[in-house]
Amino acid sequence: MAATAGSRTLRRDDANYKLHFRMINEQQVEDICIDFFYKPHTITLLTVTVLSLMYFAFTRDDEHSDNNLRVGLLVVVSFFLVVSVLAFPNGPFTRPHPAIWRMVFGLSVLYFLFLVFLIFLNWDQVKTLMYWLDPNLRYAKREADIMEYAVNCTVITWERILSHFDIFAFGHFAGWAMKALLIRSYGLCWTISITWELTELFFMHLLPNFAECWWDQVILDILLCNGGGIWLGMTVCHFLEMRTYRWASIKSIHTTTGKIKRAVLQFTPASWTFVRWFDPKSSFQRLAGIYLFMILWQLTELNTFFLKHIFIFQASHPLSWCRILLVGVITAPTVRQYYAYLTDTQCKRVGTQCWVFGAIAFLEALACVKFGHDLFSKTQIRYVLLWLLCLALITLLCLYGMMWYEQNKMKSNLK
Repeated sequence: MAATAGSRTLRRDDANYKLHFRMINEQQVEDICIDFFYKPHTITLLTVTVLSLMYFAFTRDDEHSDNNLRVGLLVVVSFFLVVSVLAFPNGPFTRPHPAIWRMVFGLSVLYFLFLVFLIFLNWDQVKTLMYWLDPNLRYAKREADIMEYAVNCTVITWERILSHFDIFAFGHFAGWAMKALLIRSYGLCWTISITWELTELFFMHLLPNFAECWWDQVILDILLCNGGGIWLGMTVCHFLEMRTYRWASIKSIHTTTGKIKRAVLQFTPASWTFVRWFDPKSSFQRLAGIYLFMILWQLTELNTFFLKHIFIFQASHPLSWCRILLVGVITAPTVRQYYAYLTDTQCKRVGTQCWVFGAIAFLEALACVKFGHDLFSKTQIRYVLLWLLCLALITLLCLYGMMWYEQNKMKSNLK
């Protein structure tokens, strides 16, 4: 009798575990939209796929071998995304459509496999591959070789300050607004912001473009771009937390204006989760998990700069901004899945997208170390150790501050 009760409890726990994992890895779509877009059309998709493949295979000019390879790779990627829509999980999001997030996961898997392939090449093969993708990369130069950094820092003029407000500054601001939307914590956002500036200082001996004037680093970066982006992102978060989400099917809306408004709202979240990374009852495991989150975030940011320095391409090159866009998109489901793993005791493993993101971050770092051996041979180990120590201390201070705030908030609510 006891064995039967025990097996029943295990089955119930197993069902709860599967339910919690499915909520972050295979989110179900509520019946709130046009049925056509959420019903399977696998036979139709197969027919269109085969017909389009036949058309491209037999109608295009195949005289140029390089063009054949490029088109062939492009078609392979395209059809892999088709398979992604059919086979891969939705992830934690369903807006604007689960198929988009399946394709995002498919792209991340392709990038992961490309990095695996890359680390088995030698340097000459890598350069040949890059020049085949873009012949102009033969003449590319490192930004550190053609630009000067942190010069005449005592000369502060309006013209010099305004010259820093370019497209990259706007991207910096917008990037932090997006990060705040993903992390949803003033404490963690400001901690990442400050620790990233320290990361630049500790790795300045390897990357000259990390050298900045104090007013550029403190005022323009931390206060204006980072601080402004964090404020905007958290303001949007607060607005979305306060919203009441009552979704109606577009078929039940009878006015044209209402239908258009509902179609536009399809690109907004279906719901909004209140995020609480840390509370007074958190375990040491959550503390260690948040520290790992900080390390992985800093590593991903570092990879951005090491990749373009080692493989020699400009920040404006498609290799740079396409990678930034891809990493930015896959970060959204990754953070959601990692947060659920860290805070939900019923969730026993990380989501699939989170796993792939972690693998990508470490593979990028591995590729940088392999092909940047001459650069990393100049690494001063004491700076790296100090960086890890500072990151740990600042993270602890951040979490202590968050715990103190939560405790005082609880006491004030009890009064």
